[in-house]
Amino acid sequence: MNKVLFFAALKDVVGKESLQVEASGKTVSEIKALLQNDFPALPLDVAMTAINEEFALDDDIIAKEDVIAFIPPVSGG
Repeated sequence: MNKVLFFAALKDVVGKESLQVEASGKTVSEIKALLQNDFPALPLDVAMTAINEEFALDDDIIAKEDVIAFIPPVSGG
């Protein structure tokens, strides 16, 4: 199982800061699609993704027990 972390507004959409999902062998893009099926309002198309605290691309493959984080864009002044 993999831990998926959600930050800021993403956490509000999901209703919790983390979920456990089976993501091993899947790409980041595949996990985004699965999560958006469960949470249609989740704006993962604009979120940055990290695997084990390293920024990741949509075609990166997730390994067993990797921690995936989704971070929304930040604005401010």
